[in-house]
Amino acid sequence: MADLFHDLLNPPSLADGGSRDRAPHTDPVALEYLSLLASTHLSQLDGPEQQSLTQSSHSVLLSLQALSKRAHRSIISSAANHANLRAALPALATSTNDLAHAIPKLDNEAVHFSTTYHKSGDHDALNARKKALLLSRNVERLVDVLDLPTLLSTAISTGSAAPAANYASALDLNSHIRRLHGFYPDSSLVMSVSAQADEAMQAMAKNLITGLRAPGLKLASALRTISWLRRVVPELDSAGTTDNGGGLGALFLVCRLSTLTNMLAALEPLRELAEQETIRQRQNPGGAAWSGGQQTERYLKRYIEIFREQSFAIISMFRSIFPAPTNGSASRAGGADPLQLIPSALSTFPIHLIEMLTETLRIYLPAVKDRPSRDSLLTQVLYCAGSLGRLGGDFGVLLATVDMGEEADDEWVEVVKRHRLMAGRLESIVGGKDRGTPTPEVVKA
Repeated sequence: MADLFHDLLNPPSLADGGSRDRAPHTDPVALEYLSLLASTHLSQLDGPEQQSLTQSSHSVLLSLQALSKRAHRSIISSAANHANLRAALPALATSTNDLAHAIPKLDNEAVHFSTTYHKSGDHDALNARKKALLLSRNVERLVDVLDLPTLLSTAISTGSAAPAANYASALDLNSHIRRLHGFYPDSSLVMSVSAQADEAMQAMAKNLITGLRAPGLKLASALRTISWLRRVVPELDSAGTTDNGGGLGALFLVCRLSTLTNMLAALEPLRELAEQETIRQRQNPGGAAWSGGQQTERYLKRYIEIFREQSFAIISMFRSIFPAPTNGSASRAGGADPLQLIPSALSTFPIHLIEMLTETLRIYLPAVKDRPSRDSLLTQVLYCAGSLGRLGGDFGVLLATVDMGEEADDEWVEVVKRHRLMAGRLESIVGGKDRGTPTPEVVKA
C-alpha cells in the first residue's frame, strides 16, 4: 500500500524510461510515513495530522534558522570549497599519476647515488673530500711539522750565544725530522721539511767548522764541537782508519793548520821587512847598516814563538780528542782486511809542520849576522823541537840540514851542547818529571 501511495505521489518520468522498478531508489523514511498514513483513521488525518505537520515544519524552520545564524560562515566556506573541489580533484589525480611515474626513476637515481658515492668505493670526489676532512682534523699537527725547519734554523742561528743548549736542541729537532722521514718516506710535505732540515744542518756544519778555526780554541770547546760534528756529519767519522778520528781528525788538523797559517800570515809586515833586509844584504854585502839582520831576527823570533805554541796545542789537542786505539782494537781492525787500513792523519801532520819551520829558517836565518841573536834563535828552535818531542815530534836532528853558512857549524854545535846541558840540569832539578819547557829568556838568565 505504501508503495502504491509513493508511486502516485511520485510518478515515473520519461528520463527513467517508464520503468516501474524504482524500489532501489525509494526513500525508506517516506515509505514509513506512508505506511503510517495508511493505518491511520480518516478523521485523524483531517485534523490532528495536519496540525502535527504544521508544527514539525515550523520546528524544522526554526532549527534551520538557528543553524544558519550559528554556522553560516562554515557553510558558505564549505560550499565554496566544495565548488573548488571539482577542479582540485583532477589536478590531484594528475599530480598523483606524475608522482607514481617519477618514483621508479627517483629510486633508480637513489640506488645509483648510493652505489657511486659509497664509503668503501673509490671516487675522486670522495677522495678529495676525505683528504680535505683529514687536513682539517690534522691542521695543527701539520702546522707543527711546517714549523720544524724554522725552529731548526733559529736554534742554529742563535747557537753562537748559547751553543751548548741551542746546538743540542737543533740536533734533537733534526733527529725528529729524520724519524718523520723514515715513517713517511713518500710524503711530499715531509720530504720538503727534510730538505730544509738538510740545508740547516749544512749551515750548522759550516758554523762548527768555523768554530774549529777559532784562534783561541780550548780543549773543552773542541771536544764539544767534534761531538756535534759526529752527529751532524757521521760519514766523516769513518771507522776504516787506524785512529779514532777518521775524517773528523783530518778535518780538525786542516782547520787548525788554517788557523796557524792565518796567525803566521799576520806577521806579513815583519816578513816584508825581513825580505827587504835580505835583498839589501845581497846587494850590499859589506854594508854595516844591514849586517845584523835585526828585522829578520824580530820576524823569526815571533814566527817561532807562534809556531811552538800552536803546533804543541794542535797535536796535544788532537791526541786528547782522538785517542789512539788500543792494541786489541788495532789488531781486530787489522785482522779484518789489512788492505783497507789508512794511516792516521797525525802521522804526516808533524812532518808538514816541521817542513814549514825549516823552510822559513832556511830562507831567513842566514840573514841574521849577529851571533848572540842567532844563538838565541837557535836555542828557541831547540826548545820548540823539545816541546814537540814531548808529543813524539822531536825534529832537533833535522835542524842540522839547515844551511846557515860554513862559519855557523861550530856555533850550532855549541848551542846544541849548551841546550842539552841545560835540559839535563832542569831534569835533575825537577826529579825527572817534565813540568814544562823553559823559555829562551830563562836560559839566558
